[in-house]
Amino acid sequence: MSRPRRPRLSLGWLVSAADRAGRAALPAALAVLLMVVAATPPDLPSAVPAVAFASVLFWTLFRPAAMGPAVAFGLGLLQDLLTFGPLGAGVLTLLLTHAAAMRWRRVLARQSFLVVWLAVAGFAAGAVAVGFALQALLTFAVPPVAPAVQLFLLSVGFYPPLALLFTRLHRRLERAEAAA
Repeated sequence: MSRPRRPRLSLGWLVSAADRAGRAALPAALAVLLMVVAATPPDLPSAVPAVAFASVLFWTLFRPAAMGPAVAFGLGLLQDLLTFGPLGAGVLTLLLTHAAAMRWRRVLARQSFLVVWLAVAGFAAGAVAVGFALQALLTFAVPPVAPAVQLFLLSVGFYPPLALLFTRLHRRLERAEAAA
């Protein structure tokens, strides 16, 4: 009886595996970096939820393997920690955003930017409404509407420049994968 051959570990195999792992982790790592950078100006309305929302939505639509529910959960937890929000509110909002994007992914991934941006506005309205309702439930009081409107406008406004950055990165990742 012969023993099955074990794959040989070589430097080329290790480099290739590290390259694949790096490409898979890049969207999440970039989202974390952007969220931390967005958390720095303390006197402005927090852009962290808008950056997290755009990251989860874009990468779920165009590279779903890199933005799974576990990554969306982790980004939601980071959002809650960076914004000092109630733990779980950002997690639930980003998980619902991820689920909605997965549901509409086949349709939206083939549309023009304007159609996707209009869908982003709809998703943002839903995410802000969920966050508003969670805050009302957790505080047993109706929160002010102005921060919710600001968050909606930030989410819709931040999407185009972030989508431009993410699209360029996505194309580079696709070229690297095609070359490998």
